[in-house]
Amino acid sequence: MKLPGKIAIMGGGSWATAIAKIVLAQAESINWYMRRDDRIEEFKRLGHNPAYLTSVRFEIKNINFSSDINKIVKESDTLIFVTPSPYLKSHLKKLKTKIKDKFIVTAIKGIVPDENLIVSDYFHQVYGVPEENIAVIAGPCHAEEVALERLSYLTIGCKDIDKAKIFARQLAGHYIKTSVSPDVAGIEYASVLKNIYAIAWNLQRSEIWRQFSGCIDFKCHSRDEPLPEYRTSRRAFY
Repeated sequence: MKLPGKIAIMGGGSWATAIAKIVLAQAESINWYMRRDDRIEEFKRLGHNPAYLTSVRFEIKNINFSSDINKIVKESDTLIFVTPSPYLKSHLKKLKTKIKDKFIVTAIKGIVPDENLIVSDYFHQVYGVPEENIAVIAGPCHAEEVALERLSYLTIGCKDIDKAKIFARQLAGHYIKTSVSPDVAGIEYASVLKNIYAIAWNLQRSEIWRQFSGCIDFKCHSRDEPLPEYRTSRRAFY
């Protein structure tokens, strides 16, 4: 296996665009899978992603775009998956090409629905990718900060720590600092928990939380009529 070899970005959102920017700082060219042909054509015409991080400009000659996932997989050695976790399976169902001999990198935060597996476990159990050929990318880092080339940090997790170090060097740059870890599952669960904590924090600040905490005389946004009052139980749960 060539590592990192030819790198492919699998996804077309803001985080995928940010990672493409990071990779192209060192790689001469990349493959890039996007689901929609119209989005690809617009990208080529404009020189940037038409929907996400539009300020990030790309040299289009250095990118091989395709909406054919099998073509991209065949022509690549490292596959960086950056799709929302609920839609990962719908993309992978199109696969006719084996991926167990590829180096799989997941930058996906979430759980694969139905199987309720973290993404690295899903690739290992369903597609037979060896655990030492699966890596994860985590922050602390935001796509918008990468676009602005602000100092950002990435953690690369892989059970084969030497492979983690090789891939980390591919991403490191003057504004990207990297560290490595063998704790793949720990990194993924931490990313999931971070999103849960963020939702909980915003929920407790919202009017909905105050309503369900027993707020009296609460009014709906329209101010036309009050919402029904709810009282929370004080019973302890174990």
